[in-house]
This record gives sequence, structure tokens and C-alpha cells, in this order.
Amino acid sequence: MRINWKFPCCHETAVADKGDDHQEQLQLQTKVARHGSEHRVSLSDFSNPDSTITDELSISLMASSSSSNLHVFTLAEIHLITQNLSSNSILGEGGFGPVHKGFIDDKLRPGLIAQPVAVKLLDLEGNQGHREWLTEVIFLGQLKHPHLVKLVGYCCEDQHRMLVYEYMPRGSLENQLFRRYSVSLPWSIRMKIALGAAKGLSFLHEAEKSVIYRDFKASNILLESDYTAKLSDFGLAKDGPEGDETHVSTRVMGTEGYAAPEYIMTGHLTSMSDVYSFGVVLLELITGKRSLDRTRKRREQTLAEFARPMLNDPRKLARIMDPRLEGLYSERGAQKAAALAYLCLSHRPKQRPSMKQVVAVLEPLTDYNDAPNEAFVLTFQPEPEHSRSEGQPGRENGHGNPQRRNGAKTTKSPTSVMYDRNGSASPKHLHLDPELKDSLIASSPTHHRARAA
Repeated sequence: MRINWKFPCCHETAVADKGDDHQEQLQLQTKVARHGSEHRVSLSDFSNPDSTITDELSISLMASSSSSNLHVFTLAEIHLITQNLSSNSILGEGGFGPVHKGFIDDKLRPGLIAQPVAVKLLDLEGNQGHREWLTEVIFLGQLKHPHLVKLVGYCCEDQHRMLVYEYMPRGSLENQLFRRYSVSLPWSIRMKIALGAAKGLSFLHEAEKSVIYRDFKASNILLESDYTAKLSDFGLAKDGPEGDETHVSTRVMGTEGYAAPEYIMTGHLTSMSDVYSFGVVLLELITGKRSLDRTRKRREQTLAEFARPMLNDPRKLARIMDPRLEGLYSERGAQKAAALAYLCLSHRPKQRPSMKQVVAVLEPLTDYNDAPNEAFVLTFQPEPEHSRSEGQPGRENGHGNPQRRNGAKTTKSPTSVMYDRNGSASPKHLHLDPELKDSLIASSPTHHRARAA
């Protein structure tokens, strides 16, 4: 179904009642002046966030704030930055719309730094609309932190709504963790990502005017070239409760598999809702599995429900650890991370830790080495046996095809051999030719790590 958004046009003349507009603008300017540059503007400062003057008011307020360095781009400049929004420059697509890679030339205009950027376009038929676009401009235009993605600027021309971000070379955590042919993230990198994302959430929760992120998930965590994690996509963010209020009542929005159960049931939003979502992402980092997968067995489809009971049992935890880690992780570090995820995923919000406490637990975990746990297993395919004479039973017939003996192929199955940390084969397993054994050990990640040390 096509949705026709009635956008207030930033560069067109507003048709709203000018007296009311002027009065609202004076009230907002008075509020900003009273609180000084420290006052953070939010949607609640507007009597009607969807009014035709909202864009002009927010832009003028943002421009007057000394903390904002946002650039307002024209549509023509966006076309220059993205090579006319070429299909070859598309990085991906989310609920907001397509994202293009672009490059800002320092000659585009004075004050701009030459840099690669990501340009997000509002999809007129998408699920997120003008209000979400404005929310993102307001939040990211004022909130600055090493673990929040930087908003360089925006375009608001006619019906076009675009956001220009710093470019994050490694894309999203979702792609890095779940893309089919991606290289497995080492344990230490996973903990670095978890810590960075936790610091971003903690900053939002601990701000003088707290912010609830509301849509914390792997696809909204973007990564620098060194895997520094930054939170992106603030379209669903909300101001936290004020005064004696304990929660914010709101329409339930977010992503299935990540949203806290009490938020889904009641619509009551708190910072603990974000903590639950963080626990889900931490669980994804531990297991390498998606938060929700309908292709899994019914009881395993929702990761948090299936895996949480195993997080406090070391033996059960070993079963759900990401097999792509190949045992290269600190057992003690994994147990501590799992215990933290267990607390974050508590069905009782008051039993969950604050994000500040989460950061304190995660910080020492980044120092654990990616050491192998006890023994490691190598699986190899045996070399084919060469025939002494063509057609001899149990041998290849000269064309690379095994002969049949009594109607059955005589191929050998792959062999798994267990080694201890010194490279000695377990006596319970097949005794290998010394040269083959040395070759297997030399090619193992454990051997390379030991040599590097």
C-alpha cells in the first residue's frame, strides 16, 4: 500500500497561522535562552511536532546552539556527493530507506572537511516518516560521544529528507557477525564491540536529560575500521521519564527478538528496556546466532528464551558458544560475559544492571586473550589411496572414482583428531604419520598464535 506523506517543506513558505507560529517560536527561544547552550531541544519542546513550522524552528534552534556543527545540504550538493544517487553507491537499505556511500570534497563549500560519508534517504513508502527523520536530526545534532555515529548534516528540500553521516568502513555488527561468508570475529573484538556499544547506551541513560534508545540491535551498531562501535539510527529514540515518573508510556515500536517483554506487554518504556536489548545483542556475540530465526526448531527460535537458562552453567554454556570461534576464547571471560547477559535478560526490570554497571563489568573482559580452551580438534580429509592395479577391489579405478566392493563404495570418512595444547595426539585417537601431523598443527590457528607470542 502506498503511503503519501504530507511533508512540511523546509524551503517553502509555511501556510500555518503566523501569529501562532511566532508565539511558539518566541516561547522556544525564551526556553533556550533560560537554560543556555546546555539545554537540549527535544520533540516535547514543540506543541505539534508535525506542524509546518517544525523544521524551520528546529533548524533555527540547532543553528543557534554552540554545540551543533550540522551542515544543511542542498539537494544539488547531495547529488554531487553521491554521484547523482547512483545505484552503484548503495550500501544497504533499512526501515528509513536506502543508504548511499558518498564523498564530500573540501571544495564543495567553506568549512567542510573532505571525507567519505553515508547518505540515508527517506523512503516515501517506508515505515519511518518525517517525525523519525526530525527525531534523528534533533538527537544526533546535539548529542556528541565517541560511541555515537556522527551526523554531518542533513537535507530538507521540498519533499526530500536526507541524513548525512560519517562513513563507517566495516558496516554493521549484523553484517560482520551473520554474513554468510564473513570472517569470524575474534572473541576479543566481540568484547570490544560490546563495550563500545555499552558506553554509547550508558552515555544516553546518564545524560542530564536522559534518552531511551528504544531500538538497540545488531544492525544499528556500526563499526569503524578498528571495530570501534557506534550507535546509529535514532529515529525511535525517546526522552526518558522526568521528575517522579518511573516510565514513559508509548506505542510499542522496535524489533521483535530484541524488545523487552514488559515493554511489549504494557508499552511502559524505561532505560531497563534498553538493558534487555543489550543483553540480546551480547547473547548474539556469545553464540553467533540471530536473536530471532524462524528456521530453527520451535523452542530455539527466540534466542533469549532458549539460551538464557544455559548461561550460568559452564557445561551448557560451552554447547551454545559460537562454533566459529573454534575454541579460541577465554573460558573465564566467556563465563563472565554470559553471567552479565543472564542479568540483562532478567524478566524483572529491577533485577537488571544499569548500563553504567554493564560497562564496569565489560571493561576488564577486553583484556582476556583469545586463548584456546584445553584441547582442540582438527578434522581432515584423508588422502585418496592410489590403485596398484586398475579395478582392484577397494582402490580407485584410475579415473578418480572409487571401485565398489560388494556394491558399496570404499571411501574413507573424515577423521577428527584431538590434540592437547602441546600438540600431542590423544591416545584414544588415530595415530598419524608424523609429517601429516606436523602439517596439520602448523596450519592450525592455535599454532600460529603460539608462534606469534
